Amino acid sequence: MSNKPTICVIGSINMDLTINTNKMPAQGETVLGKNFAQYPGGKGANQAVSAARLGANVHMIGAVGSDAFGDTLLSHLASEQINVEGIKVSEYPTGVATIILSENDNRIIVSPGCNELVSPDLVETHKQMIKNSNVVLIQLEIPIETVKYAVKVAHEFEVPIVLNPAPYQRLSKDLFNNVTYLTPNEIELKEMQNDTDIDSIKEKLIITKGDEGVQYYSKHSLSNVSGFQVEVKDTTGAGDTFNGAFAMQLANGASIHESVLFANAAAALSITKAGAQKGMPTNEEVEKFMKERGVLH
Repeated sequence: MSNKPTICVIGSINMDLTINTNKMPAQGETVLGKNFAQYPGGKGANQAVSAARLGANVHMIGAVGSDAFGDTLLSHLASEQINVEGIKVSEYPTGVATIILSENDNRIIVSPGCNELVSPDLVETHKQMIKNSNVVLIQLEIPIETVKYAVKVAHEFEVPIVLNPAPYQRLSKDLFNNVTYLTPNEIELKEMQNDTDIDSIKEKLIITKGDEGVQYYSKHSLSNVSGFQVEVKDTTGAGDTFNGAFAMQLANGASIHESVLFANAAAALSITKAGAQKGMPTNEEVEKFMKERGVLH
């Protein structure tokens, strides 16, 4: 019997098509690029890989196409020791993300493909995965009605829910009430303010701020965890690494501060390598990194 925590990730699976350029193109501008590459991606899959690399038992609910991208992604997730029984194979094309990398930043356009087929019925079919999990981790690259249903199921099973509200879609009062933690970045936090009174949910907020670190509330007091200074190679997937690591630590029984500090370190390590998933660290790598910087003894 494994003592590893179990996380159910419900979300998107994409193939990332990335290209580097020295200058981010302006509206209507064409620039020359270099170093085109394909990497496994999708916020759901990224977060699943992050948690699995760090030692969690991960079950994923999602969808891929019956095409070359889908075959590659399904095999890749299985190779990361992720349970893929909840992943539907569809005649729709696999989701694709086109990523421009420039000046230590990125711009991303996502074509959802069969991620749009991740339905409430699919969640219902695999709801035992949710019931048997220590934490459920969800993002917003799948239909919002599926997110609502998954949150409802997890809430009824009393399983803690981490919702990464990205890319932002309008959220209902029930969603805000039923999730355990929300992990917006600063842009998503501003959009959330149109849908809810932020002050009423502030103790559910884990706010990621890039190289500035993370903010969260504990007992009505604002806490700040500083970012780690590293050599940046590719910021794609840093937020997903954070979410997978945060969920992993929560599932392991760590405190909020411990979970945030660990996830912040994992995200910093992830941006030192190219590719959303390629740079995701192991538990040993994160602990070594933290010890070297004096934040873990």
